[in-house]
Amino acid sequence: MSPPPEPKASPAVAELTDDEGRRLIRISGAWTLLALAPCFDAIDQRLKTIADPAAARWDLRGVLKMDHAGAALLRRAWGATDGTRIEVRTEHEPLFRRLSAAEVAEVAPAGARRPWLPRAAWLLQVSSHVQDFIVLVGFLALDLARFAASPARGPWREISANVYRTGTQALAITALVGFLIGVVLSFLSSTQLKLFGADIFIVNILGISVIRELGPTLAAILVAGRSGSSMTAQLGVMRVTQELDAMSVMGIPHMYRLVLPKVIALALGLPLLVLWTDAVALLGGMVAANVELGLSYRFFLETLPSVVPVANLYLGIGKGVVFGVLIALIACHYGLRIRPNTESLGAGTTGSVVAAITTVILVDAVVAILFRDVGLGF
Repeated sequence: MSPPPEPKASPAVAELTDDEGRRLIRISGAWTLLALAPCFDAIDQRLKTIADPAAARWDLRGVLKMDHAGAALLRRAWGATDGTRIEVRTEHEPLFRRLSAAEVAEVAPAGARRPWLPRAAWLLQVSSHVQDFIVLVGFLALDLARFAASPARGPWREISANVYRTGTQALAITALVGFLIGVVLSFLSSTQLKLFGADIFIVNILGISVIRELGPTLAAILVAGRSGSSMTAQLGVMRVTQELDAMSVMGIPHMYRLVLPKVIALALGLPLLVLWTDAVALLGGMVAANVELGLSYRFFLETLPSVVPVANLYLGIGKGVVFGVLIALIACHYGLRIRPNTESLGAGTTGSVVAAITTVILVDAVVAILFRDVGLGF
């Protein structure tokens, strides 16, 4: 039998007879979507005119290039066959194997598709997250014990840098959002209180709602979206650039130098941001109450301590500490799970922000129920 001809750039189909007198279909050229586009109709019609294609021997060794489009076109031409009469290059074999596997999946009965597999995969993923989070908390507890045993050798520079990035640089955005929320809440409440002649109760509404709920929650959500995503992206980039592996090789504990400072920084910085957000939100509410109801600033400031028990302030600060620790742990958890590729980096950062904000809202609801009788008695 003569050797196959040199492959040409354009796809070609030749019907020949081999040395043994059997029918031979010789395929050559480039069988890609780009090469088939100008002559697709002609090639498709040529393949349809081949009589009994399954009984012929197909020689695909002359194919220069092939993608899924060309493989699917040839697969449809010769139909289902065991492949013994097909000669194909080694690099093209995976294309036909994937097409055969896809055909088997299409004809499989509905009961054999196992609809419980996606649910099982979701449960395994959730259990993996829980397991890794527990391991992270365990390492953090060991690092805290090490830090308490030798505070002079602790990562103070990293803690200071994280306090600056997560706390000081967030003052502007938290002040803006807090002031606007205070103005909106005071304005909407004033329009309702004027109907009943209960103007002075605007101080009660603003004080309880801002100090107890809105201040801690707003600050935590802003920090989760701003600083939490930054922490996850930082750890993810270090994973992509193999900096974490380099730290491990050099014997530098990245949990002690990267995770612990972030947790301590947010545990210290977020309660201070809560106080800052409370003050600015109350300032906005006070301005709106003066404009809408005519309440003086002096009356507002003198009445606020008497109508809002100090327990609400302690509760808000305590929420700030809890929210800060949770946001830092979730951000570091997702950052350390990122694989060394850019797609995983984007997915991990998005998942970190969503998980942190959801956790903040859930924990806030639980705390509101557990401490519903605290700080509300006058």
